[in-house]
Amino acid sequence: MKEKNEKKIKIVIDYLSITIGTALLALSIYLFLSPNIIAPGGVTGLAVVIKKVFGYKIFITNLVINIPLFLIGVFILGRDSGAKTAFGTLSLSFFLLYFETNFPGVFATNDILLASIFGGVLSGVGIGLVFRSGGTTGGTDLLGAILNNYIPFISVPKLMMIVDLMVVITAGIVNRSVETSLYSIITLYLIVKVADFIIEGLDYTKMFYIISSNPEEISSALIKELGRGVTSLKGKGKYTDTDKEVLLCVVYRGQMVKAKEIIYEIDHNAFVMISTTHEVLGEGFRK
Repeated sequence: MKEKNEKKIKIVIDYLSITIGTALLALSIYLFLSPNIIAPGGVTGLAVVIKKVFGYKIFITNLVINIPLFLIGVFILGRDSGAKTAFGTLSLSFFLLYFETNFPGVFATNDILLASIFGGVLSGVGIGLVFRSGGTTGGTDLLGAILNNYIPFISVPKLMMIVDLMVVITAGIVNRSVETSLYSIITLYLIVKVADFIIEGLDYTKMFYIISSNPEEISSALIKELGRGVTSLKGKGKYTDTDKEVLLCVVYRGQMVKAKEIIYEIDHNAFVMISTTHEVLGEGFRK
């Protein structure tokens, strides 16, 4: 019963997050991008250019192009992803229609540089929230999610950037404006970076690999003074052909300096490798 309730709560939170994310994305398009003809890739970016050239409303173009992508997404990504994608696509189109209908002619700034920067940041936050909840807003982010299914070592936002870059170049050619493409690239870069940041979160940790002649003393000190677990791994030094004990320890970023002090107070010749880990799940960390 408890697990079912938790699952229901998670579903509600996911869809609420997708709603907020699409609202922010639509607001970014309406206040910053569309008024300044900034087209940062994607269906919405292409829709901005189409609106300028042909006068078609952005929400209509968004729906028409996303229908075939949605059908492909359901087939490849599954029904759950398809449901969230349908919700995200309709939600984005709803907010685009809402802002255009109720606030005609409203925009934040005529400064194209400011518009590209703030539009990119706001769009990145919106897209990040949608992705973090397991959804997409259709368009090239849906295409990115489809491609990520076959190329998992490249993040969805980075795959989006590759596809969107081609859209940006095409949009610049159609709009006959180099500036459109250049400012759109700035916005696209910010969207990818901010979206990655939202997905990965702020709670990154530091992972230590420690090779020392005093593994027992170091592991005991880390456990006692930092309250962090330590795992012993078997290794072999190929240069000396001797067995080595490798300690693995994950600490919060605020504990990194103290961890280094503990290690080098015990063994100033210890070999230590430190890397950033963006997400740790399990005992002592997030569940």
